[in-house]
Amino acid sequence: MRVVKPRFLIVSGLSEAIKIMSQLKNLLLITVLFLSIFLPVISTADVVRPALVEISINANGTYRIEIRTSIEALLTGINANYKSTRDSPMAQAYDNLRELQADELDKKWQTFRQYFIEQIELRFDGRQVPLVVTDTKIPEPGYTGVPRISVITLEGAANRSAQTVDWYYPIAFGDNAVRVRQVDEVREKWHWSEWQWLRKDQRSEPFSLAEVFTKRPLIGTVRIYLVSGFEHILPGGLDHILFILGIFLLCMRLKPLLWQVTMFTVAHTVTLGLTMAGYIQLPAYIVEPLIALSITWIGIENIWHRNLHTSRLLLVFAFGLLHGMGFADALREFGMPDDAFLTALISFNVGVELGQLAIILMAFLAVGLCCRHRQWYRPVVVIPGSAAIALVGFYWTLERLPF
Repeated sequence: MRVVKPRFLIVSGLSEAIKIMSQLKNLLLITVLFLSIFLPVISTADVVRPALVEISINANGTYRIEIRTSIEALLTGINANYKSTRDSPMAQAYDNLRELQADELDKKWQTFRQYFIEQIELRFDGRQVPLVVTDTKIPEPGYTGVPRISVITLEGAANRSAQTVDWYYPIAFGDNAVRVRQVDEVREKWHWSEWQWLRKDQRSEPFSLAEVFTKRPLIGTVRIYLVSGFEHILPGGLDHILFILGIFLLCMRLKPLLWQVTMFTVAHTVTLGLTMAGYIQLPAYIVEPLIALSITWIGIENIWHRNLHTSRLLLVFAFGLLHGMGFADALREFGMPDDAFLTALISFNVGVELGQLAIILMAFLAVGLCCRHRQWYRPVVVIPGSAAIALVGFYWTLERLPF
C-alpha cells in the first residue's frame, strides 16, 4: 500500500488552488473587459435616429410636410455625428430635456422654431417656397428607453404647374429620409413615392409631380433596404450583436452554428413580416425588455451547457420571434413602399443576415481561428464572455422595464 506523504498533499492542493485562482482571475479580467466596452453604451442614452419627412402635394395647390424627429436632439445639436446621445458633449442637456413634460419642451421649441424653418428648404421646379410651422405634437415623456419622437407640421401653397419638388434638411439637424405623396382628392388618386435616405448634407433628388406617383427602379429599392438592414445590425444593433455572439460562443462547429442561425433567421423573418403587415403588434415596453432578457438567457445557457441541444434550438427560435418584432420597429419608422412591400422586406432581411454573418466572421477571426481547439478555450473565453453577455443583458432588462 502506497503511503501519501502529507507534504505531497499540501503541494498538490496548493497547485490546484493556484490553477483555480488563475482561472478566476482570467474570468474576472475578461468580464471587466467586456463591461468596460459595453457599459458606456448601455446607459439611458438614446440611439440617434434619422428624421422621417413625409411631404403631401395636393392637386388643389397646397402642400403639407410632417417631420418626425426628436426635438430634444434638435435643441442640443445631437446629429448624425453621434451614434448615441451619450456620445455627445450635450448628453446631459439632452437627458434633461427628455424628462420635460410636453408643454415645457414646447416652450423651448418655440425659441428655436424660426431658426429651424430658415435652415430647411422645399423647392418646386428649383424655386424655394416659404415654410410655416402650423402644428407641433410633442408626446409626454413616457418610456425613456427609446427617443421621444415629435411631429412638426408645415403647410402652405404649392405651385400647381410645377413638374418637380425637392427637399433639403441640413446635416446639422441629422440624417433624414423623405418621401412625397401626390394627392388628387377629386379623382380619389394618391400614392407615395419611394423613400430617399439623405446623408452628408444631401439635397433630395427631384420628385416628379407629372404623374400620380414616381416609381423607383427595383435596384434602388433593394439597395436602400439592404443597407438599412445591415446598418440595423452593424453598427446600430448592440443587443442583436450580443445575441449573435452568444449563439457563436456555445459551439463554433459549422453545422451546429448554422442550425442556430437558421432557427433565429426563420423566426425573426416570420414576426418581421407579420408585424409589418399589421397582423401582430406588441408595444416597445414589452418587446424591448424581453429582447434584453433573451440575451441574458443565452449567456447563462452557454455557461450551463457544453453542447448544442434540441431545447436550445427551440429557445433560439422563440427568441428570434422577439427580435423580429424589434427589427419591425426600426423598419416601421423607415416605412415600406406600397408597391414593393415584398421586395423591401426581403432586402431588409438579407441586409440583417449579412450583418449577422459579418459578426460571426469577425468573432471567428478574433478568437475562433486560433483558440477554439485549446483546452483552456471554454474556461478562459466561453464562460467569461457568456457571463459578460448575461450581465449586460440583465442590466438592459432592468433598464428597459417600464416601472
